[in-house]
Amino acid sequence: MEHRTKKSEADDQFERKPYRVHLPGFINDEDVGFGDVIKRATHAVGIKPCGSCARRAAFLNRWLVFSRKR
Repeated sequence: MEHRTKKSEADDQFERKPYRVHLPGFINDEDVGFGDVIKRATHAVGIKPCGSCARRAAFLNRWLVFSRKR
């Protein structure tokens, strides 16, 4: 059990930063996560969000971020 605790502490210490994609003409001044983009698109076509949608959006936001600045 102690080995798992050390591994989770190490994972927290070396948490990966999200990939950044620069889209200067399409994004306002603040960053937008990929999960938020998917959430907005599904809302626009009438799909109602659920609990797993929120978890998916959070995961995708940690994975990929669109930004205007370099």
